[in-house]
Amino acid sequence: MDTIGEQPGEQSGGRGDRRGGGRRRNPRGQGDRLRDEIVTVTVRLLDELGDDQALSLRAVTREVGIATTSVYIHFADRDALVLAALERFHGDLVRAVDEAEATAPDPAGRLRARVLTLGEWVRRHPGLYKVLHESTLNQRTSMTFKQELTERTTAVVRSCMDAGLAPPDDPALVSLDLRAAVHGAVSMRVNQPDMPWPPLEDQVDRFLAKLVGIRPASP
Repeated sequence: MDTIGEQPGEQSGGRGDRRGGGRRRNPRGQGDRLRDEIVTVTVRLLDELGDDQALSLRAVTREVGIATTSVYIHFADRDALVLAALERFHGDLVRAVDEAEATAPDPAGRLRARVLTLGEWVRRHPGLYKVLHESTLNQRTSMTFKQELTERTTAVVRSCMDAGLAPPDDPALVSLDLRAAVHGAVSMRVNQPDMPWPPLEDQVDRFLAKLVGIRPASP
């Protein structure tokens, strides 16, 4: 596991060194504000890099304007910082998907809205998507927060079945098939952007018809 380290003497005179005219210390009791700022910068850099191993802690602290050792106050190592950034990104995604779902008139429309919103977020944040799902961090640590999106998607699939909009089946298995198809579609777009991809909306409608058994009306 990578740790947040610096060579001796590299902090002196940096932006985090008050003698160098850098960032002022946060007032007592405002440590959460600094932590939030560190995570915000990390989210942006991860999206630009698309690789958590390429993340430089010096780049993060340079953007925030603090000494690298200040990160230790809030995060044990780089993995912990990346995990916090991914949890922030995932939480924002869950809220966006929930908001999109709330605008649909029926369970089928809600499921379609969820999937399309996920696709739009991946299009806008391909780097974060790659780190969230394709990085080696997934093998080194547990990302239990990702289960929230899974459970909510399964709940909507179940609602479609309960409403008679999809044939009866195991909603968890159907949801898994749907998520595998959607993640495959968006991942291929991220990793092979020059391919002549069909509109994601068309693919999603085919997935919903073939895997869930519904044909929601387009908005």
